[in-house]
Amino acid sequence: MTRRGVVLFAALGVAWGIPYLLIKVAVGELDPAMVVLARSALGGLLLLPLAVHRRQVLVVLRRWRPLLIYTAVEIVVPWYFLSTAEQRLPSSTAGLLLAAVPLVGVGVAFLFGRPERLSGANWAGIVVGMLGVAALVGLDVAGSDLVAVGQVAIVVVGYAIGPAILSKWMPDLPAVGVVTVSLLIAALVYLPVVLLTGALPTEVPSAEVIASVVTLAVVCSAGAFLIMFALIAEIGPVRTTTITYVNPAVAIVAGALVLGERVTVWTAVGFGLVLVGSYLVTRRRRARAAPEPKAAPLLD
Repeated sequence: MTRRGVVLFAALGVAWGIPYLLIKVAVGELDPAMVVLARSALGGLLLLPLAVHRRQVLVVLRRWRPLLIYTAVEIVVPWYFLSTAEQRLPSSTAGLLLAAVPLVGVGVAFLFGRPERLSGANWAGIVVGMLGVAALVGLDVAGSDLVAVGQVAIVVVGYAIGPAILSKWMPDLPAVGVVTVSLLIAALVYLPVVLLTGALPTEVPSAEVIASVVTLAVVCSAGAFLIMFALIAEIGPVRTTTITYVNPAVAIVAGALVLGERVTVWTAVGFGLVLVGSYLVTRRRRARAAPEPKAAPLLD
């Protein structure tokens, strides 16, 4: 990997590893729906001039049916459930549970008619990964938080389905256009939700919360996708997916250093098992994969 590739990879690892911390801070004062609205609206508006300049908005809107489904499973539902779950879960635990996305991706491939022939290592990866999730849920999460764990599980499924939709029905669409339009659609969905449910804050949030929401939109959404496109051009889409293994580590460190979250032995064990499991599950598929479309991956 070139020096530029290393810098881009490190930047993307941070940009997609800190959202869990920022969401945890934001939901301390804001309703989860408001967090999603602010993040998606600001991120979409920041990318809109670039998408318009490249004439990518109308091209994307012509494929509106899969675009709406993608937006629902990748942004509208997951971002709300993740924000809600983090009202009860440590940010590091949420980040660790999200590391199970590659495991769920195997099942999604079967459902989408693109089953993979799994090797012994792949099956071992599924077992090891599930043991890691079990360690996190059963030994590192209090029983009263199982509802939040269920919400994160929905996020995991959504994040696994989203890229599959892009790959199957929108592989030829420009990534900046897809991200821009999907973020703005999500904002339009949540605007009436916030107004009708009383989620609009009654007073100005603290500077810390405002900074968290702005960082979520600018760095973790709009900025991260621009970095991701540059990284794909530098090292290719297949090697870029290994960023999945970096994000949980960043989430753990950020949660411990900034919020003082507990890092238990089972946190380390669960993280290690999920990491190894995800690697084993994706190893063969990545090694034999044909060139992939430059589709947008997870929106954390």
